[in-house]
Amino acid sequence: MPDPAAAPVTELLVRWKSGDGNALDALVPLVYEELRRLAHAYLRRERPGHTLQGTALVHEVFVRLAGSTPPQWEDRAHFFAIAAHLMRQILVEYARSRKAEKRGGAAIRIAFDQMVESPSKPDVDLVALDDALEDLAQIDPQQTRVVELRFFSGLTIEDTAQVLGISESTVKRDWNTAKAWLYRELDRTAAG
Repeated sequence: MPDPAAAPVTELLVRWKSGDGNALDALVPLVYEELRRLAHAYLRRERPGHTLQGTALVHEVFVRLAGSTPPQWEDRAHFFAIAAHLMRQILVEYARSRKAEKRGGAAIRIAFDQMVESPSKPDVDLVALDDALEDLAQIDPQQTRVVELRFFSGLTIEDTAQVLGISESTVKRDWNTAKAWLYRELDRTAAG
């Protein structure tokens, strides 16, 4: 059953895509809190002392969205998928710049153990995760998109299936396979 809250967002996305600048102004209050909640949830998994704030992350997403030609939005879930991709880019850029400033020092670390549901595993470097996702994209782009949508955007299995146009069982299978592959790659990177 379609989400009734998604209808106004989808309508505004279509209007924005058609060149209606006022649609973006009307869209922001409808999606801002959810994006902020997602950003805060993501950043809660960061290392202690992380200096990037959730509000700043959301604002940077909006700056990038407003400064570009709107994508071919399909619906609310597609919007959040694109926002997740932008959050990933922003966080990785931030991690790389912080790492460069410290000449290989403390990179941003995330609690990947929550993603793989193994609390005894250590945090991983966000830059290493991004590098592993880039490698995974060469092998299976769909699995990479599933990780991006589930991990960075916090989309449900159902929303992820809708955005990608695949079945929920395929999302679950890709999610589990990608988690195992990424964990192995990150473990290999940490050991080497």
